[in-house]
Amino acid sequence: MTETHSPATDPVQLARGMTGVAHRAQRLVAEWLKRQAEAGAPGALNLDPLNIGGAFMEMASRLAASPDKLIKAQLGFWQDYMTLWQHSTRRMMGLESEAPIPLDPRDKRFQDSQWNDNEIFDFIRQSYLLSARFVHDVVRQVDGLPPKTAQKLDFYARQFVDAMSPSNFAMTNPQVLRKTVETGGDNLIRGLNNLLRDLEAGQGKLHIKMTDSESFTVGDNIAVTPGAVVFRNELMELIQYNPTTPEVLQRPLVIFPPWINKFYILDLKPKNSFIRWAVSQGHTVFVASWVNPDERLADKDFADYMKQGVFAALDAIERATGERQVNAIGYCLGGTLLASTLGYMAKMGDHRIESATFLVTLTDFANAGELGVFIDEEQLRGLEEKMAQRGYLEGSEMATTFNMLRANDLIWSFVVNNYLLGNEPFPFDLLYWNSDSTRMPAAMHSFYLRNMYQDNKLAQPNGLALDGVKIDLGAVTVPAYFLSCREDHIAPWMSTYRGAKMLGGKNRFVLAASGHIAGVVNPPEGGKYNHFVHDGLPATAEQWFEQATEVAGSWWPDWQRWVTAKARKKVPARVPGDGALSVLAHAPGTYVKVRSV
Repeated sequence: MTETHSPATDPVQLARGMTGVAHRAQRLVAEWLKRQAEAGAPGALNLDPLNIGGAFMEMASRLAASPDKLIKAQLGFWQDYMTLWQHSTRRMMGLESEAPIPLDPRDKRFQDSQWNDNEIFDFIRQSYLLSARFVHDVVRQVDGLPPKTAQKLDFYARQFVDAMSPSNFAMTNPQVLRKTVETGGDNLIRGLNNLLRDLEAGQGKLHIKMTDSESFTVGDNIAVTPGAVVFRNELMELIQYNPTTPEVLQRPLVIFPPWINKFYILDLKPKNSFIRWAVSQGHTVFVASWVNPDERLADKDFADYMKQGVFAALDAIERATGERQVNAIGYCLGGTLLASTLGYMAKMGDHRIESATFLVTLTDFANAGELGVFIDEEQLRGLEEKMAQRGYLEGSEMATTFNMLRANDLIWSFVVNNYLLGNEPFPFDLLYWNSDSTRMPAAMHSFYLRNMYQDNKLAQPNGLALDGVKIDLGAVTVPAYFLSCREDHIAPWMSTYRGAKMLGGKNRFVLAASGHIAGVVNPPEGGKYNHFVHDGLPATAEQWFEQATEVAGSWWPDWQRWVTAKARKKVPARVPGDGALSVLAHAPGTYVKVRSV
């Protein structure tokens, strides 16, 4: 009888696989050493660009000065550990026992049944969670730390704790152990090859492949709503979409997405495309598709995005439709730009924007959430030095920052899937968009971080100046619709609520479930995620939520009722190219197809 081997236990196959891995790894190390030599002497490198070391040193000195809380936390930790030992002993003896830390069904790391059914893995899981709780308790109970330092400590302590999860290691993950036995270790060989592939793609830095990028093509199976580019300058292509109704609302709708990412988050697939849905509701929809900048646009600042973005779009829309007044939507950073522009227009007596919608938009950055961890003088100087060398912030660096806000979902889950289980990532349109990052011009990004995040000038009357004009958001009387999301880590909803109170017009605030993306991209047909509404704006966000009414499903119909109530008149449908502007390219245009990586 002939003996058979699985691919990983076949000696010849195993030898070939390991030889290939060794050659690729050797080449990566050689290339990394070469880049370090070209960068200069090791002593010149900043080994702590995020200034984490200083924050932890300050925490250590505070603990040393007042050790009683540390001692108390340690005693509590050992008491918890003794309870865990007793629990595990009882389970091994076949006795019933209540777990000190019950299994949380929301924690995706421990969804495999063995984390609960097997006494050993149950002990490993609870031991880790007890240790994690101890670390967080120590960090959060240090007295006398500046708020920014305390926030930084808490954030990076969580990064460390998340990284140390037993689910992230082959020998303590039951799912990985089971897969290793089933495949004879083939999953680990495939995972190692996946790891080397991602290191090669990132030129020595880990660029985790989150989705099957070959399954998607912009303009082919995502960003497919029919339309045309009718205007282009060095910062923006303006797309006008084909109508699907015989008549349309007289007042056009223009959308300004963030230029941190590509615009097609609002046009992923036909079933979840806000753009396609807005067209079907009778809007003449225009969208700014921002350029993916390189070093040639290094000196473009925030005011340039106002002039060559918002104002250029308004001029082009008037030429294309004959309409001077528009409804405008700004998403995230695009919303911050829209609010700033409205402040400028209020000072200049420009009334072309008749209504404004702000999707998960910060205008008051006093409490900007965990992104504030990355904004201090040391980090800003380091970032500006890096941007000065090449003229822009690389898109992958910004993407890494956002991924760290949800590390378990956007980093470690892929480490387990790709490198330990040896799987290929699943094709997912949202993750493809997430990996299609864009660069940021050096001057613009520095202005944005310093004036908004660091100094919060937009929230101060006449605190921010654009193109020499000081801005007061209180002077903006345009009716505004604010959409925020309860689980938003990027634009915390209680902070965005302060923005709704800041503008001087009659404003509506709506709170959707879920996060920064899923709460916004929530079509009515999907039947997902509720939202909360309130006709007033009480003094605080807490009061608003207490008085708000919960409504099932998407917020999109609520917005449609709000915006159409401002102007219901209709005109014959407008086709791109029929006005004074000719068609330059089919949607989604050319700028959106320029990839950073």
